[in-house]
Amino acid sequence: MSWVSLLLTAWSSRAPSLLLIVMVSWDVGLRVGLEGVQTSMCSRWGSRVEEFNQGQDGDVVIGGLFNFHSQPQVINQAFIKPPFYNPCTGLEAEILKAAYAMEFAVEEINRNPLILPGVKLNYRILDDCGLHPWVLHGAFSLVGGGTQSCDSTAILPQSHVSGPSSAMRGGQSVPLIIGGASSTTAIILSRTLASLSVPIISPLASCPCLSDRHRFPNFFRTIPSDVYQAKTMARLAILFHWTWIGAVIANNDYGRLAIQAFQEEIEGSGVCLAFSEYLNRETFEEDARRAATTIQHSTVRVILIFTWYTNVRELFLQLAKRNVTDRQFLASEAWSTSSDLLQDVAILNVATDKDSSPSDNSFTCSSPYNITQKELLEHLNKVNFTTPNGEEFFFQGADIPAAYDLVNWKTSPDGSLKLVLIGRVDGRELHLNQTSIQWTTGSSQVPISVCSESCPPGTRRANRKGEPVCCFDCIPCTDGEVSNETGSHQCRRCPVEFWSNPGNTACIPRKVDFLSFNETMGIILTTGAVSGVVVTTAVFVIFLCYHNTPVVRANNSELSFLLLLSLMLCFLCALVFIGRPSVWSCRLQQAAFGISFVLCVSCLQVKTIVVLAAFRSAQPGAGGLMKWFGPGQQRGSVCFFTSIQVIICTIWLSLSPPIPHRDLGFQGSKVNLECAMSSVVGFAVVLGYIGFLACLCLLLAFLARKLPDNFNEAKFITFSMLIFCAVWVAFVPAYISSPGKYSVAVEIFAILASSYGLLLCIFAPKCFIILLRPERNTKKQLMGR
Repeated sequence: MSWVSLLLTAWSSRAPSLLLIVMVSWDVGLRVGLEGVQTSMCSRWGSRVEEFNQGQDGDVVIGGLFNFHSQPQVINQAFIKPPFYNPCTGLEAEILKAAYAMEFAVEEINRNPLILPGVKLNYRILDDCGLHPWVLHGAFSLVGGGTQSCDSTAILPQSHVSGPSSAMRGGQSVPLIIGGASSTTAIILSRTLASLSVPIISPLASCPCLSDRHRFPNFFRTIPSDVYQAKTMARLAILFHWTWIGAVIANNDYGRLAIQAFQEEIEGSGVCLAFSEYLNRETFEEDARRAATTIQHSTVRVILIFTWYTNVRELFLQLAKRNVTDRQFLASEAWSTSSDLLQDVAILNVATDKDSSPSDNSFTCSSPYNITQKELLEHLNKVNFTTPNGEEFFFQGADIPAAYDLVNWKTSPDGSLKLVLIGRVDGRELHLNQTSIQWTTGSSQVPISVCSESCPPGTRRANRKGEPVCCFDCIPCTDGEVSNETGSHQCRRCPVEFWSNPGNTACIPRKVDFLSFNETMGIILTTGAVSGVVVTTAVFVIFLCYHNTPVVRANNSELSFLLLLSLMLCFLCALVFIGRPSVWSCRLQQAAFGISFVLCVSCLQVKTIVVLAAFRSAQPGAGGLMKWFGPGQQRGSVCFFTSIQVIICTIWLSLSPPIPHRDLGFQGSKVNLECAMSSVVGFAVVLGYIGFLACLCLLLAFLARKLPDNFNEAKFITFSMLIFCAVWVAFVPAYISSPGKYSVAVEIFAILASSYGLLLCIFAPKCFIILLRPERNTKKQLMGR
């Protein structure tokens, strides 16, 4: 195995910060031990950093450029120049671990004589403090093997050195540089050294822009692009239904491009960003306080973080001061495995299999002593080997295959925090053990982070004006529309034969509705019809008992009995309209109605004519008038008038009879079952003929208005026909405008009203005389004035 392969093996398999996404439960236990981290870090690692600064010569020297410090003091132009003063503070433990991994890899290669016999590797590691001018200065110093006393090694991290470092000396030029702890630094290094074909290998630069081989042909990294981890975070948010998420991100290419990839992945999924707080390296303490305040006052319960460890540490300290302990953090690899935040600041123990043997994946370059940067760059593009852990390693351009461990911060029984593996991501495949996750609540219940609760079935979402799509109100579906899913955007209308249930969650068959005998309106109308039959029968019995009295015999008692019989039929035909419509009931309804009323009006018509003829015959020269209006002629007239209606009904019912019909046009939970008029013309002719006879009868009765007061049947007929005509004139618009079964009720009411009007106006006065004033039931009384 070549020194490059082994170096990458140790680098990719030993650096704990790489290839990880973590889901962090921010709990009160995290607040313990955060104070004083910086002090302990400096005291423990300070002397070791000096060893890195010294560097050594070798046959091949590998360059390292790291930002061991992250908190620059106030910097002016004087500090940028290489003086003998170190303005950097705040030692970065994670960067220190990466440097130790590099040191370990070099030592392992040198320790094994089977790898590079006769060749000694060495390293030279410099600190750029995260300052861009120092990045350039350090890169040129490493590549050029700088020999001036103002070498960037003079400003490397030394906690207790205020003067020049003992490492301020010249050195051997390096064929490659391992560094670029941030994406911005990696971009600067790659662009600067691309013309020299110096390879840059970064363990932490994850900006998607660095995958562009045309812009960065000499760049490699042992961490996947942010695109993959941002997409994985988006998949987790969608998986756990976190639709209302906040973001705290570094204000650089790393943070901006990562959140851009996250937003592209969640587009159309219903996930919204409530806020995005940007942290600047120069003002991260102030920015962290602002971000903590935003988180404190937001309804968001899940926070996405794309920033560096130092910023997160300050953010958590600010949240702890505000006692914000009920948030869930979805974090990137940049800080999620930080031992400091886990209260474990022990020295990193990096180990590997001591019995590693050479593999067939070696390169044999012309000579390891004379290898050029360009040759090394070509070999890096072709590298492919298997790590001691059994994982295949190779570059796809600048990137390695995306693979992440999903880890969870869990609280141990002693109150400390530890990392627990809960899943893994290989490319697009997500493997997650949800039961092993410890959430903020301390239970297995997934925390809820939404702007608005999901709309329950029976409602739909209505976006609030001027707010993100995740913020909405739940509007109940209107009648006839349903939604049977949680979070429905629209309510769907039920098919015509269905209607929504009371909760608007399902379409159910519409109930068939008709005027039945069991409902209140049906009972009232049935009672009215039966009562009319009973009263008519009672009058018929009275007239039958007193058929020899002058009141009954006057004006042809036979017509009076026929009139009572027709009124009974009118009351009875009303009952045919009540109940479930059928083929025969629909035909019987209108035929019974039309014939019964024509029979009734015909009797009144003949009665009126007989009254007029009787009094006209008393005048001189009119004695033979009555011979044309005898009993036979009267019966014949009634039969003639009635037969015309019978013919009309027969033709109508034969050609286009009424049929049962489901009226689906009426919107409601019920389908109206009614007798539909197939021919409106037929029904109009039936009503028109009844109206013609009624108007003619009214006219004749009106002409008899000056008859003697004692014989006042013509006057009673006039009143009865006025009521009859008024009822049926009002019936037409009421019938047309009434929906469903109410139109049937209107017709029944008109039948009963007109029938009662005829019964009472004509027979009530006679019954009054027969039963209560028998002394007036004499021929003399009837004929006198």
